[in-house]
Amino acid sequence: MLSQCAATDTGGSPHLPESGDMQVTAFSTPQQPNWRWRIVNYAGEIVEESRTTFATIALAVQDGTKYLRRLDVDHSVPPVPYRSTSYLRTPRGTFGG
Repeated sequence: MLSQCAATDTGGSPHLPESGDMQVTAFSTPQQPNWRWRIVNYAGEIVEESRTTFATIALAVQDGTKYLRRLDVDHSVPPVPYRSTSYLRTPRGTFGG
């Protein structure tokens, strides 16, 4: 369970085209009170998490943002592409005719 969670950074761009809609969040736990960063996508999945700890939330977010900018792969699950179901439909009057 997280004891503190604060400050998020979206990599400097409100739309994040280069980072696949991910953000940096800084957090600390009761067992480790120093700050670490975590990169999550908007599906809530953790993409990366720092092993290094930081004395302040600002330093954690700054380092995580640098790491986010280096990522060029979106680790989220890709959307299912549209598939036509027209082959399931038959023209009127062809059933039991």
